[in-house]
Amino acid sequence: MAGALRPARAFMADRRPPTNVMSSESTTVRYGLIIPALNEAGSIRELLTALPRRRFEQVLVVDNGSTDATAEVSRAAGAVVIREPRRGYGQACWTGLAALRPEISAVAFIDADLSDDPADLEHLLSVLESGGWDLVLGSRLLGKAEPGALTPLQRFGNWLSTLLIRWIWGVKFTDLGPLRVIRRQALDRLRLEDRDFGWTVEMQARAAQLRLKVTEVPVHYRRRHSGQSKISGTLRGSFRAGVKILWTIYRCWRRG
Repeated sequence: MAGALRPARAFMADRRPPTNVMSSESTTVRYGLIIPALNEAGSIRELLTALPRRRFEQVLVVDNGSTDATAEVSRAAGAVVIREPRRGYGQACWTGLAALRPEISAVAFIDADLSDDPADLEHLLSVLESGGWDLVLGSRLLGKAEPGALTPLQRFGNWLSTLLIRWIWGVKFTDLGPLRVIRRQALDRLRLEDRDFGWTVEMQARAAQLRLKVTEVPVHYRRRHSGQSKISGTLRGSFRAGVKILWTIYRCWRRG
């Protein structure tokens, strides 16, 4: 049941393939997809083309102040584009959430740079349905990451952040990757506050705090298709993101 979370020693990623037998709950899940995008004109068309579109009733590209043709390319590929000039990954996600239709009962998130494999979304949705999970996370470390796709600094940051979450709340994660799907009721319970780099870790820390039913599944991860990462592309960006992630964990701990 929601609220039941396995202790750290037993909290492991679900490595089983999705079952073909869905729970009765699966017939009522209606999915939306949010794609935060900043200057991703070189990859967004291919991403939108590769999505399992039949699974999503609403696909939103949130243009987070792009100076290239991200918005125009997205519209031409059939996506609804929402402009959010206030920079920040979390801000873009929140703006997308505000635009979801009321009947959407679960929402997935994927980055626009094609580092994540859109085909993995099908797996995440199937696991959410068949296991009755509140939150399903794609783990790049349990899956297959191309050489160089994750920098040593990213791997260290993942290790340290997930270790802190395990120490504080007793829940074992392996990754803070962007690919994920969460039920809307569960997301509302989290009362997330971050509007920047801390979005993903705050979601996981709060899920651990509130004992949501969470699992990880292996996913693929590739080098970005084009452009430069807004976080790991520079040493300064990586440092800022690392500090923000650690601060977010501390802030969640203070919230109690």
